[in-house]
Amino acid sequence: MLYSLTPMTTTNDAAHAAAGAGLRDPNLVDQLSDGTKVKRRLLRQRACNEKDSKGKLCAGHLKRWYFFGDEIKRRFGEDAEIYRCERCKTLYLPNPDEEPRSGTLCW
Repeated sequence: MLYSLTPMTTTNDAAHAAAGAGLRDPNLVDQLSDGTKVKRRLLRQRACNEKDSKGKLCAGHLKRWYFFGDEIKRRFGEDAEIYRCERCKTLYLPNPDEEPRSGTLCW
């Protein structure tokens, strides 16, 4: 069997290089004064997709967050639908293509 001596790059290597190069995340909406990132959720997203400085995925659960501070209320509204990662505390706004989950349950 023949083996190549040239290094092969994979999509994971490219993603790691992009994270290290400081490329802008397309889902990043805003950044709060304390450095907390505010991102837009992907369609049906349930886990955080934030990467740390080494390129490792956080994958914390996104939970609905009701008790946010004044800065978030000023920027996104008093009754905003906000989700927060339970591990890295990144904030997520809902996806515009999904139905809002702010209403009451209907049978």
